[in-house]
Amino acid sequence: MRLALLSDLHANRQALSACLAHAQTQGVDRHAFLGDLVGYGADPLWVMDQVMVLQGQGALVIQGNHDAMAVTPPQGDDSTGSSTAEWTHRQLNAEHRRFLADLPLTESLEHLLLVHASADKPETWRYVDSARAASVCLDAARGPGLSQGVASPHILVGHVHHQTLYYQGAGRDLMPFKPTVGVGVPVPRLRACVATVGSVGQPRDGDTRAMYAVYDLTAARLTFHRVTYDHTAAAAAIRQAGLPEFFAQRLESGR
Repeated sequence: MRLALLSDLHANRQALSACLAHAQTQGVDRHAFLGDLVGYGADPLWVMDQVMVLQGQGALVIQGNHDAMAVTPPQGDDSTGSSTAEWTHRQLNAEHRRFLADLPLTESLEHLLLVHASADKPETWRYVDSARAASVCLDAARGPGLSQGVASPHILVGHVHHQTLYYQGAGRDLMPFKPTVGVGVPVPRLRACVATVGSVGQPRDGDTRAMYAVYDLTAARLTFHRVTYDHTAAAAAIRQAGLPEFFAQRLESGR
């Protein structure tokens, strides 16, 4: 089975369309959405509708911090992350908000644990942005709760908007590995790893292409992808919606 891993869609219609089309060419059997379906972008309704249809077809969907903020916008918070929460909340109907509110923080599939942020207290939205943070995430997943104490789980994470694989070498510590786009990485089931799959809707590494990954459970292989999409149109939609200019510029620069 091939599982498409899509995270941090951020209401980017153009990017999600391109990634779903690309995943189809990769022979994907099932989809998993690792949170932050909304926030920042101009098309939360369209993105939500697509994800809800795919969930009805068997997709796994978990909650991200922007999804939670869209349900209950924070008051008195002028941070960048919360700046579009109230606008997004107004765009969504009651069914959309209920869908987001009911999403779980984690999902499990065989030896895989899916979580938006760190498996260490996922409700606190901690970033897995270093080998140390990945180790903490892995230790939490090996406990008796999240992944039922699987000794060598593979943890698939969003939130950081970058693609990195942390793998367990000869010692206890995890080692970071920067994958090559389109080249499958062996991920043996008996060797634990933590992978951040990147962002579909808001890349932040200076490359405007959308990010997602495909996990082949049969071949035990993880492939990271980058997909060209019409980021100019996505930026224009942000401006037309009257959202902060910074988010349009971010799509145009990939930062």
